[in-house]
Order: sequence, then C-alpha cells, then structure tokens
Amino acid sequence: MAQHIDFVYDFCSPNAYLAHKVLPDLAAKHSARLNYVPVLLTTIFKATNNQSPFQAFSENRQKTAYLTYDLHRFARSRGLSFHMSPHFPINTKFAMRGAIFASGKPWESKYVDAIFDAIWVHGQKADELGVLSEILHDNELPVRKIREAMTNADVKQSLKEKTKAAVKNGVFGVPSMFAGSEMFFGKNSLSNLELELSRSS
Repeated sequence: MAQHIDFVYDFCSPNAYLAHKVLPDLAAKHSARLNYVPVLLTTIFKATNNQSPFQAFSENRQKTAYLTYDLHRFARSRGLSFHMSPHFPINTKFAMRGAIFASGKPWESKYVDAIFDAIWVHGQKADELGVLSEILHDNELPVRKIREAMTNADVKQSLKEKTKAAVKNGVFGVPSMFAGSEMFFGKNSLSNLELELSRSS
C-alpha cells in the first residue's frame, strides 16, 4: 500500500517553508504521496494556548538570535535559499484561502512554491491582495480565479474547518507532518519522519 505524508502548513512560518523545500524529495525517496493541508496558524495558536517561539522568547535576545541562526543553518546545510522576511510576522489569511482553492488542482504545488518563495526568498509583503496578484501573475497562475477565492465565504469556511480538524488531530503548530497516525512536529523532526517511512515501507 502506497504511503502518504500529510503536510500541515501555513505560509507565515519560516520553519514550514524549510520543511516544504525538503519534503518533496523525501516523499519521492520513499514512494510516498505528499498531501498539502493548509491551515491558519494564528487560529491554531489561540485554540491550543500556544505562540510562536519568536513571540514566546521575544525578550530573550540570545534565544531569538539562536532561532534565527538555526533557520539559516538548516537552509545552508541543504543548499536552500532563505531570507528572514522583513515583514515577519505576516498575516497569511488571503494566501491560505488561495491554498484551499488550489488544493487538488494541477497547479497546487506551483502555487505553494510561489507563495513560500515570495515570502521567504524574495521578501515580498504577501499579506496584501495587490502583491499576491503580482506573485500569481509572475508565476503564470490563474490570477482572477484565485483572487476571487481569497474573498469567497465558502473558501473561508473550508479553511476554518481544515484548521479545526488539524487541532482535533493534535496539531499545535506548523510544520506538522503525519505519516499514518504518527505526527511529527517541526523541521527538525524530518529525520524521524524518514525513519517512520523507512520502517513502514
């Protein structure tokens, strides 16, 4: 039976960006299907009484400096482009609604790549609809349809439901990856995810 990885993500997370860059090759190596699960991280934080490490340790300069260094070290060790967004923290509600609309479409991975790269490689302010339109246009994505989805009530509700379901499944932050019923949280759990896939193959 083919394996699959559920990747629970929000574009606002630099750790989710880095995991996203690694997961396709990891999935291909183990003949696993990668399934993108868009959620709103701010809603998850509220539901689980959690917060980002940058917020939690905002008054600890050593800790936040290390967290930033660790992001760059992870990217550098894997040959990935990465720049801390000058707009961090960023509101991704429109982009995540676009991800809901993109789910299952042939250009889903192209959309996910485009938004992640816009924020964490090019430093674009992707919480503005005008900027999002430019990103979609530059990546030859269906601008009008995606823009309409970003303000659609049904799409908005679907994102809420996906987020609520993720919390019910034990998600408290992103990136969270599931292999079967096993959850793996954070980019540094990718090695454990790979071990699980190896045991299950």
